[in-house]
Amino acid sequence: MEILIVFGVFGLLGVVMLFLNRLLGPRSTNPAKEQPFECGSPPLETEIKPYGLKFYLVALVFLVFDVEVVFFFPWALVFKEMGMRAGLVMLIYVGILLVGFIYAWRKGAFQWE
Repeated sequence: MEILIVFGVFGLLGVVMLFLNRLLGPRSTNPAKEQPFECGSPPLETEIKPYGLKFYLVALVFLVFDVEVVFFFPWALVFKEMGMRAGLVMLIYVGILLVGFIYAWRKGAFQWE
């Protein structure tokens, strides 16, 4: 029964928003806003300049380390219950992360040109 109430409330909210958009929205359009927009580049440009490979490398390294650091949170929650074994496992995990970080650093992944 609760799910029907949720669908009803949000369905009604959607209808109200559409009605308010018609009631309060602008009546005339701007010709500049009617032109096509292609991902920040001028419309119908022949060549879109791509990002450098370095940008993607930095983004990928950030993503990998960011996702791996998320595993510290559940470990911190159960650390007292797991005792020394959890500490040893996390020390090995941090060591592997550190080796990967040093490797990326030596390869110049963090040098922005």
